[in-house]
Amino acid sequence: MATGGGRAFAWQVLPPMPTCRVYGTVACQDGHLLVLGGCGRAGLPLDAAETLDMSSHAWLALAPLPTARAGAAAVALGKQVLMVGGVDEGQSPVAAVEAFLADEGRWERRASLPQAAMGVATVERGGRQGKLPVTAFEAFDLEARTWTRHPSLPSRRAFAGCTMVEGSVFSLGGLQQPGPHNFYSRPHFVNTVEVFDLEHGSWTKLPRSLRMREKRADFVVGSLGGHVVAIGGLGNQPCPLGSVEGFSLARQRWEALPAMPTARCSCSSLQAGPRLFVIGGVAQGPSQAVEALCLRDGV
Repeated sequence: MATGGGRAFAWQVLPPMPTCRVYGTVACQDGHLLVLGGCGRAGLPLDAAETLDMSSHAWLALAPLPTARAGAAAVALGKQVLMVGGVDEGQSPVAAVEAFLADEGRWERRASLPQAAMGVATVERGGRQGKLPVTAFEAFDLEARTWTRHPSLPSRRAFAGCTMVEGSVFSLGGLQQPGPHNFYSRPHFVNTVEVFDLEHGSWTKLPRSLRMREKRADFVVGSLGGHVVAIGGLGNQPCPLGSVEGFSLARQRWEALPAMPTARCSCSSLQAGPRLFVIGGVAQGPSQAVEALCLRDGV
């Protein structure tokens, strides 16, 4: 356990998923944690759907997905959970949109996407264009239904982490790769921290003294208790990282937080109140682990 600012962080270890998976899709609905699709041990997309009752901590198998897929997006709308896009067994993007009707325990097909898409997200991630990382940073206004292009990220990185807290967007770490400007360099992990101020519309690259303690990529990022939190991922070690660190907005510094019970990368994650769920991913292979970094008041 680690304390800071009258609050404490600790890990909650929940019963493992019945199915090992990586790149699964996670949603929360009526006190249940749903884990949908993903890739299994054979590296192929799954149609497995399972739910964890957060009061009894019991797993239940749901009706299988009509379309086996990995890396899809999900959104809970009332009593329904929509699955959007993803990648199929042939590693091609998926256009299918399907809804799980919780009251009826069944899946229903919906109108497909106009264009098949993988890597779909409900928040801005950055990412790649072809095989190269991109620095584009864009926002969609849900009311005006228009896109706004903001200033690009200062540095080009793949597998970085991104989260928004208190009016700022934090872009953390990642893998820097050779490009036209640095042809002779090798791919390397970084601990870069860049912050976008939504009010002023500008990026700031924090100095070396405020970079993350670990160089990491493909990790979980969230915000808990006035901290930007970085969990696990890949670094310069031969196996996935188990370290966790938090940037205190009040103290303007990185602090060590309790390490992950199961070190891994490529995890699915979900922020739900005072808990940041870290689900599945890769340890030695696809993982069944379900763990949550929790925030406890007044400890």
